[in-house]
Amino acid sequence: MKLKDHLTTEQLKQLGKMSNNKKKQPKEEKVDWINIMGMDRDRYSRGRGGAIRRK
Repeated sequence: MKLKDHLTTEQLKQLGKMSNNKKKQPKEEKVDWINIMGMDRDRYSRGRGGAIRRK
């Protein structure tokens, strides 16, 4: 048996309202490209003699 077979009519109405709300609101994704590309991070490179130095 399915779950909705055990619910009352009031509970079925509430379940219907909840499922309708999810379909109406598209999820917007905000992407922070500067952070993803690593522009805010320290950059390290090998200098003369093989030592790692911050640029």
